[in-house]
Amino acid sequence: MRYLDTHDDVVQWASEEFCIPYRSPIDSRLHRYFPDFWMKAKDGTITVIEVKPAVQTREPKKPSRVTRRYVTEVMEYGKNQAKWKAAREYCADRGWNFQIMTEKQLGING
Repeated sequence: MRYLDTHDDVVQWASEEFCIPYRSPIDSRLHRYFPDFWMKAKDGTITVIEVKPAVQTREPKKPSRVTRRYVTEVMEYGKNQAKWKAAREYCADRGWNFQIMTEKQLGING
């Protein structure tokens, strides 16, 4: 990831190095979530990073007519929320940070 390669404070990073178990609100089953990146800063701080389009980080707005697309977006949003809750807890237990990055934080024009 260019962002991590060029960031002066980053001393080490890896992609999809570990998994975090989470319970899906869709089927109530346990699943595995592989965060996009793990990085270590010069000060020893560790941050787990998930990269998503900004639109996927906001709850879908309910249209006047419920469509298949809306239902799919709601399900994906719910699944992501469960993953991110599990990631925050996993990171907190280890003294790590969890961050969701969008095209805005990465400087990508969308």
